[in-house]
Amino acid sequence: MQLDYQKMMRHVESHPYPLLFATISGAHLYGFPSPDSDFDLRGVHLLPLETVVGLEEGDQTVEKEGIYDGLEIDLVTHDAEKFFRLMLKRNGYVLEQIFSPLVVHSTPEHEELKSIATNCITRHHAHHYLGFAATQWKLFAKESPPRVKPLLYVYRVLLTGIHLMQTGEVEANLATLNESAKLSYIDELIDCKRTGPEKGPLPSLTWNSIPASTSD
Repeated sequence: MQLDYQKMMRHVESHPYPLLFATISGAHLYGFPSPDSDFDLRGVHLLPLETVVGLEEGDQTVEKEGIYDGLEIDLVTHDAEKFFRLMLKRNGYVLEQIFSPLVVHSTPEHEELKSIATNCITRHHAHHYLGFAATQWKLFAKESPPRVKPLLYVYRVLLTGIHLMQTGEVEANLATLNESAKLSYIDELIDCKRTGPEKGPLPSLTWNSIPASTSD
């Protein structure tokens, strides 16, 4: 899928505060966007100094949605202080934002932040990914008929966590992760998501090809 960075940059430039960075997250980062998937942009914004040192709390989180010639973009940013606190709380999600290879906007500080974030990776990040995977599995299990997206998220989260623990490197693309995991049904699941609607159901043929131990 061709990524239109120019349109995404137009949306980034409409943000009310300067940004440290803005990267692509969601299905496009994970390697299984559907034709109708919107673009999830995530980043860090910098509040004015008078707000930071003032008595009133500024905008800790800013959410902006926009449509540019049919391209739906959802931009969510956190204030630097909030983002750094999340990073220190062993939150794998913010690590994925920092290290996303799909960069819409960057600064020298973003590059410096990557070095800092590398030193924040610990074995305790495993708890984040295990908890996230359990949540995604519950979402998948309660749906009828089951959808392919929540199941892909389960595998994506687990394999990202395993890869992080084994290598100390953040990798969020499920297709890339599966090159070493070699789970035979992952490619079929990814193809189902890439060729179907964002909220499409999981074909029974695909579900039946997954080992029973995975669905217990």
